[in-house]
Amino acid sequence: MEVTQAQAAIIQIEVVYGLAHKQKLLSLSVSQGATVEQAIIESGIITLFPEIDLNKNKVGIWNKAVKLSTVLESLDRIEIYRPLIADPKEVRKRRAEKAKLEGRADKTTGGRVNPLAKKD
Repeated sequence: MEVTQAQAAIIQIEVVYGLAHKQKLLSLSVSQGATVEQAIIESGIITLFPEIDLNKNKVGIWNKAVKLSTVLESLDRIEIYRPLIADPKEVRKRRAEKAKLEGRADKTTGGRVNPLAKKD
């Protein structure tokens, strides 16, 4: 079975995006040499999820951040990431402060309270 040049110039990729209540995985064929941005636009996922803004949303291939100008390879999976709602460091800091106030954490070290420590 011979593969024509036209068939060799086409590659298979996936474009994925997800929200808490709705996810979408689109499989499509694109021409070899296509960029991440071109594939996202060609997939039509932006019409399904109008909140996607390629100037704000980060993208990746197989969980590795890439630029929109990255050239795709066969079987790449483009992932469009949502912006973080809260900074994980700030959330952890607030949780630790709350634990200190409630007496579940040592006020000096921030670690667990030692039940064998002397009480003042």
